[in-house]
Amino acid sequence: MSSTTAQTGTTTYAIDASHSQVGFSVKHMMFSTVRGNFRGSQGTIVVDHANPANSSVNVTIDASTITTGDEKRDEHLRSADFFDAANYPTITFKSTSIDFKDAEKFTINGELTMHGVTNAVKIEAEQTGEGTNPWGIDVAGFEGSAKINRKDFGLNWNASLEKGGVLVGEEIKINLELEAAKQ
Repeated sequence: MSSTTAQTGTTTYAIDASHSQVGFSVKHMMFSTVRGNFRGSQGTIVVDHANPANSSVNVTIDASTITTGDEKRDEHLRSADFFDAANYPTITFKSTSIDFKDAEKFTINGELTMHGVTNAVKIEAEQTGEGTNPWGIDVAGFEGSAKINRKDFGLNWNASLEKGGVLVGEEIKINLELEAAKQ
């Protein structure tokens, strides 16, 4: 998380929900893939150029905004069988450390909380660029990915298939595409 220009000090970015996406994919019936995303993610990315170890990432997602392109499936995902969005309305990620591989690539270690369960998660990430938008606001782009097991978060619902296997895979691939405005 460095700049293309020499910088010192701390920079705080606010995630721009309208230009960001938190997406996921999961196996369906063991052989096809269902993709979806959450709308309206909020949070901050703090970059400490003088001491990168003090950098941090905090993201909050409204669980009820899940969308997969199928309203019936989305309602099921919001239900107590999965996210139980009525009782657990937010999904949060808070970094615990950031390990820099080079100037743009890094690993974000942190705690992901969803469905009332918190687990350690590692996100492989990179800063994809930075610039000034037409309104004079400095922005930066970030992308990241992680894999989790949904059962580790109490998302246990499934259905057995007649010919073997299950309806919903356990491994969830998470993809983050974030644009954030300098504060």
